[in-house]
Amino acid sequence: MNAQPNNPLHGLTLKTILTALYEHYGWEGLAQRVDVNCFKHDPSIKSALHFLRRTPWARDKIEQLYRETFA
Repeated sequence: MNAQPNNPLHGLTLKTILTALYEHYGWEGLAQRVDVNCFKHDPSIKSALHFLRRTPWARDKIEQLYRETFA
């Protein structure tokens, strides 16, 4: 298995990342930082994960926000 000492997201699932950001910012705070409808209209972890898994640019923004917030 390859070690990735310079990758702060190594070993974290998208669900773990999203849950931590939700607990830190809430849905409203996430919607302000990443402008996507899944955070604005009837948000849930399940619907957000579905969107983020299909939308690489949005996932990149969430991963960047996680690095900026918790790194």
